[in-house]
Amino acid sequence: MQPIKHSILAVAVAAAVTYTASSVANSGLIELQQDPNQWVMPSGNYSSTRYSALDQINAGNVKDLQVAWTFSTGVLRGHEGGPLVLGDVMYVHTPFPNKVFALDLNNEGKILWKYEPRQDSSVIPVMCCDTVNRGLAYADGKIFLSQADTTLVALDAKTGAKVWSVVNGDPSKGSTSTAAPMVVKDMVYVGISGGEFGVRGYLTAYNINDGKLVWRGYSMGPDADTLMDPEKTTHLGKPVGKDSGTATWEGDQWKIGGGTTWGWYSYDPALNLIYYGSGNPSTWNPAQRPGDNRWSMTIWARDADTGMTKWVYQMTPHDEWDYDGINEMVLVDKEIKGKPRKALVHFDRNGFGYTLDRVTGELLVAEKFDPAVNWATHVDMATGRPQVVAKYSTDHNGEDVNTTGVCPAALGSKDQQPSAYSPRTGLFYVPTNHVCMDYEPFKVSYTAGQPYVGATLTMYPAPGGTTLGNFIAWDADKGKIVWSDPEQFSVWGGALATAGDVVFYGTLEGYLKAVDAKTGKQLYKFKTPSGIIGNVHTYTHNGKQYLAVLSGLGGWAGIGMAAGLTDPTAGLGAVGAYASLSDYTQLGGQLTVFSLPN
Repeated sequence: MQPIKHSILAVAVAAAVTYTASSVANSGLIELQQDPNQWVMPSGNYSSTRYSALDQINAGNVKDLQVAWTFSTGVLRGHEGGPLVLGDVMYVHTPFPNKVFALDLNNEGKILWKYEPRQDSSVIPVMCCDTVNRGLAYADGKIFLSQADTTLVALDAKTGAKVWSVVNGDPSKGSTSTAAPMVVKDMVYVGISGGEFGVRGYLTAYNINDGKLVWRGYSMGPDADTLMDPEKTTHLGKPVGKDSGTATWEGDQWKIGGGTTWGWYSYDPALNLIYYGSGNPSTWNPAQRPGDNRWSMTIWARDADTGMTKWVYQMTPHDEWDYDGINEMVLVDKEIKGKPRKALVHFDRNGFGYTLDRVTGELLVAEKFDPAVNWATHVDMATGRPQVVAKYSTDHNGEDVNTTGVCPAALGSKDQQPSAYSPRTGLFYVPTNHVCMDYEPFKVSYTAGQPYVGATLTMYPAPGGTTLGNFIAWDADKGKIVWSDPEQFSVWGGALATAGDVVFYGTLEGYLKAVDAKTGKQLYKFKTPSGIIGNVHTYTHNGKQYLAVLSGLGGWAGIGMAAGLTDPTAGLGAVGAYASLSDYTQLGGQLTVFSLPN
């Protein structure tokens, strides 16, 4: 396809910047995300498909890719997420201290402005698994950043001047922020981190014009907190009942129940529903919190305007393994089981790939997307409950028992690294972990602002090999792996699918890789200066297609190097599994941009 001329892009961007009415801001953002020449939100679009209609770079010529230019962020530790591109400007973010750069694509990446917040460094040790940040949001002439200290900031997209800011949580009590915000209409949505500190999760909507709170929906608590109608909100088609967010908790445990919301958010404009996942219940010691612990580990469908919950689906009731449910919700319209569906596809930490009807919450498919998964045999399609294998249960009635050989490990068969979907192949492309663990709970007491974990973990490769990851193609109708490419380490970078029938992803050693979308055959690789845990994206400038990715080792998989940890059980068990990473890469912070030769 031919790229849209930048004179037209300038008009589109100007329209989005000039008009401030909520209806215009909403329609402007919808139009902008439909322009493949730009990358205007972290997931590429509201559906979180991470698919680009650009095809200048394709399966036939991707082998000729070259580095076009680079940019150093000046920050070490984990660089998750990726930049935004609006017209002739690229917006780049960093981990703590959460700098934002606006780069002029017309002038060799010249820095147009830089925002560098002053945050108290005491927030760093409160961040669970490195000081990452997953990106920025744009709307109505503003760039939105959720800082580590939970401050949500709106910046003028042209100048970098702060328009407004609001505090979304309290770091002294364990609340932090790592997620990229999402904008719908005249509201910006942001979640909260801190499940390992007993923070009760929530999603909050703020007005994009002044930062005023519009609504907040908690993951657990009475109906007034979770924004549920006991008769209208459903779980697998049945009403959830009164105060379902407290009924499966013992006493007031729900008040420190976890279920944080630090992942990705999707939106269906036709249904006006926001979709996201809630994380693990607190503590990691399951014996201390009997019951299903609703609504941790849950897929949520909320009304974008009011926050009212239409439906929920809890994937891992009474989680015993830290299988956070925060991974992306990919929204696609396709035939599932012989019937056209408005589908939601989700690859959960627990190792099951789920396909649901996103209108009703009906469970359609639930199958393992890594053959090593052993903690459950299958998901009962009538009840939606995984059938737990007793041998791999970590709840031993309060006894400190080391459960060995559990697959996947706590970081899951897939963590936050987002998948991609190609409408050309109908397949999902999933970066995965192939890691197992030993898990030993212990009794822990809650103190505000102190770790509330209660388990010691050791991680290692799954049985039968030494590789720690795979990059797979998945059929969400059949619930089967179509092809699988093994990787030495977990694939912690987000995928990108394109109309050129190429899929891109990054590796922990630092390689940008390109594979054939149909077969998985490797077509290209290039080693960047540091491990990649960022997400590949693409855009055009002056009619030419570019690819870009952040490299900078860190995140949970790279926490050992990022934080200087050496104990194999440190980093919540990850340090030992990835100890050899230092033989292949070092810390860094760089944007690398690729293009075909002129």
